[in-house]
Amino acid sequence: QLQFVESGGGLVQTGGSLRLSCASNGRILSFPNMAWYRQAPGKQRELVARITNDGLANYAAFSRGRFTISRETAKNTIDLQMNNLRPDDTAVYYCNIPGAGEKYWGRGTQITVSS
Repeated sequence: QLQFVESGGGLVQTGGSLRLSCASNGRILSFPNMAWYRQAPGKQRELVARITNDGLANYAAFSRGRFTISRETAKNTIDLQMNNLRPDDTAVYYCNIPGAGEKYWGRGTQITVSS
């Protein structure tokens, strides 16, 4: 069963930075597309950013210009560099294959941004 494991979360002040990593028990860099999502308390899960295996990335409006998704060959991970964090970025962040539905979701990693 394919599994994703997210890491790198934590508590950070407004304006700070964090780098998340997504690892898998499969060949994560072989998947055509990968994405980061987030879910804040009381809200639906939403797309943060996605990347193709050619390295083409696109972002949600709230993440564009502040977050960068990347494919890390040496680590075999999909990373999310988050800069200029804001309190409304507080959420649990997950990685998954776009269109996977309810399959493969990991536990996520908690990001808390204090004001």
